[in-house]
Amino acid sequence: MRVPISWLGQWVDLPEDVTLEHLHAALVKVGLEEEDTHGFPLTGPIVVGRVLSVEPEPQSNGKTINWCQVDVGEAEPRGIVCGAHNFVAGDKVVVTLPGAVLPGPFPIAARKTYGHVSDGMIASARELGLGDEHDGILRLASLGLDPEPGTDAIALLGLDDAAVEVNVTPDRGYAFSIRGIAREYSHSTGAAFRDPAASIVAPEASGFPLTITDSAPVRGRAGCSVFSVRVVRGIDPTRPTPPWMSSRLRLAGIRSVSLTVDISNYVMLELGAPNHAYDLAKVDAGGLVVRRANPGESIETLDGKVRALDPADLLVADAVRPLGLAGVMGGAFSEISDTTTDVLVEAAIWDPVTIARSVRRHKLPSEAAKRYERGVDPRMAPLATARVAQLLVELAGGTLDTVGALYDASVPLSPIRLPLDRAAAVIGVPYTREEVVGTLELIGAEVALDGEVATVTPPSWRPDLVDDVSLVEEVARITGYDRIPSLLPIAPAGRGLTGSQAARRRVAQTLAAAGATEVLSYPFVSDAVAERFEPGAASVRLANALDAQLSLLRRTLLPGLVETAHRNLARGLTDLALFELGTVFRPEPGVAYGTDFIPLGAVRPGDDTLARLGAGIPPQSRRVAGLFLGDALAKQPGVVAVQAGIADALDAVQQVALALGVEIRAVQGSHPALHPGRTAELRVGEVPVGHAGELLPSLAADSDLPRQVAVFELELDALIAFGDRDRVATPIGTLPAATQDLSLVVEVAVPAGAVRDAVAEGAGALLEHIRLVDDYRGQGVPEGSKSLTFALRFRAADRTLTAAEATEAKLAGVARAAERVGATLRE
Repeated sequence: MRVPISWLGQWVDLPEDVTLEHLHAALVKVGLEEEDTHGFPLTGPIVVGRVLSVEPEPQSNGKTINWCQVDVGEAEPRGIVCGAHNFVAGDKVVVTLPGAVLPGPFPIAARKTYGHVSDGMIASARELGLGDEHDGILRLASLGLDPEPGTDAIALLGLDDAAVEVNVTPDRGYAFSIRGIAREYSHSTGAAFRDPAASIVAPEASGFPLTITDSAPVRGRAGCSVFSVRVVRGIDPTRPTPPWMSSRLRLAGIRSVSLTVDISNYVMLELGAPNHAYDLAKVDAGGLVVRRANPGESIETLDGKVRALDPADLLVADAVRPLGLAGVMGGAFSEISDTTTDVLVEAAIWDPVTIARSVRRHKLPSEAAKRYERGVDPRMAPLATARVAQLLVELAGGTLDTVGALYDASVPLSPIRLPLDRAAAVIGVPYTREEVVGTLELIGAEVALDGEVATVTPPSWRPDLVDDVSLVEEVARITGYDRIPSLLPIAPAGRGLTGSQAARRRVAQTLAAAGATEVLSYPFVSDAVAERFEPGAASVRLANALDAQLSLLRRTLLPGLVETAHRNLARGLTDLALFELGTVFRPEPGVAYGTDFIPLGAVRPGDDTLARLGAGIPPQSRRVAGLFLGDALAKQPGVVAVQAGIADALDAVQQVALALGVEIRAVQGSHPALHPGRTAELRVGEVPVGHAGELLPSLAADSDLPRQVAVFELELDALIAFGDRDRVATPIGTLPAATQDLSLVVEVAVPAGAVRDAVAEGAGALLEHIRLVDDYRGQGVPEGSKSLTFALRFRAADRTLTAAEATEAKLAGVARAAERVGATLRE
């Protein structure tokens, strides 16, 4: 929120020597956050000038300049060269004299040009920082001004003003107004506060047709609780916005558009009450209707875009068409134009949830929506329309009509019970009874005392005050955070991480130590991505997605890793090893999830309530996944590059297995997103726990990734359940080992892993290690078969093995392989 000093000083007493630093310090003291300062970056002398003569002089380059004599309140007029042609002798203009500095910075000096010495410059609105108009110089008559030559133009046009910018926390929507900031400054400094709303007179108005319907209330709350309408007739659409108003709006960060629109924005900033002005001639005689959108309905908003409406969107409409997206943006059809003479002014109170969802649904943030999302004082709606009407009468020459309407179904804020010693108990500061009561009355609350308990009714502009703790926060904030002692509380003794938490941390640390980088991706995917990775699988669709294109919850971590790889590759990182630990959502087909039931109150929900909430949550499980592309080993002098592939994914899987104390084996598998010939199903025993392999080349190409991208994904919760938390390290054998080789012939279709597992099982406890060292297919091996050679290492813990014992164990492994997979010894 940007706060011009002159505007703030209108409603609260400021020191004569007030500075931007003082304002920031005062507002930070009551909990607002300092952001920035703003002003008009120019210095004088800049004065009013009266054009005495204008002599056009054509130039050889085809351009015509004007040699002007300008009275600037001095003994002699000044000669100034000007290229604009939208003024004549007698006009009063703004003259920047030598020594002045305009925004840019652009210093002004007397200089020779076009055969003359130009002793200053006649300025346009854009050169002064007043607006975007640059087609000609600024004529003061167009602003309704007729000052004497030599008058200080900086003060005249409000260019000596400045603004502080503060960040308003989401719970304090009332501070998105000059009214709210002035009140906060008063709380901070004790300065006298004058409520701008108190000076507004709202004459009665009736007779305007108004219908309020809400066929789909959100969580039992109506979309509209207050709606006020007033009519002003006969405005002059050609009248300019006064300089004091346009400069305040510009400092507040809002561009000046036209007098009527500027007045609407001015009142929104002043009172914190968004409002909208319609061209009454374009509104159907049947009046206004507040309703939800019809299926298939659309509206062209003021930004010129046609938007398809959702049945949950609230609209302001007439009998013919929608006129505006309620609380967000008006429609183009009924907007104020240069021919508008009769104005319909509307202000309302909308449900914050409904407005927030419409903003996200249409990606259409606005100043009005920003305030409605945080809560607007319901008392301000009729006062806002009255204030807009008042300014239209004063500044635009309109006449206030008695026609209008007011719908008010607002509900007062609920009283809160507050023990007077609660603040001291929570904050740790010995607040007195008088301090607590005085602070709550200072912020506008009504306080009724019953012994040592107060019943506090929050003011209408503070919907964030909902319980005793929020009242305690107000006491701490207004009396000063500096009173709170800086003492660290003693942490209670804890039990450390749970077994599951420790296991997950161990997995992350292991993969990071192995050289992979942990990433965190959003759990939302599009329909196309979900279908690409798991065709036909049921997914959870969000009713109120942050991005309408990403409305599904992920069933797998792989899309997020692929998107992260794509983004990093585009930024020049060509060698990647990524992993993520995250939650996936695997709904049961045909089951609808979600609920509108929201438990309220400070008491812990009961088992039935928790069960009801739990039924609306889809099944979730934690997984760990990784992605590898580029070079696993970079090219160096004497070293050739080694491309990352499925072996790296399987190595990472084994790292996870070691971290959790499980044995994961890989068998030939399939996955819709992985290469059909390069996919392994990962198992613990006979239970599948994930997959590893290479992405389909077409899928990789769609994401602009290299052809070879290796990935893995594991069910982390299942692996933790399988893990041996009580495992101990196996002592390193000190007795001699016996090594032998074994070559077995099997059919080509038999996986090498199945042969290895059979040999290991048959060889028994003496077999310490087995490794595949050769896969031969050629001369000497029958057609359709292959020869697999394994290196075996045998060792006993209590004796030195003989060659006979090692051979016996090896032959037992051969026998089991023959039984299992039909293996024979190769001669």
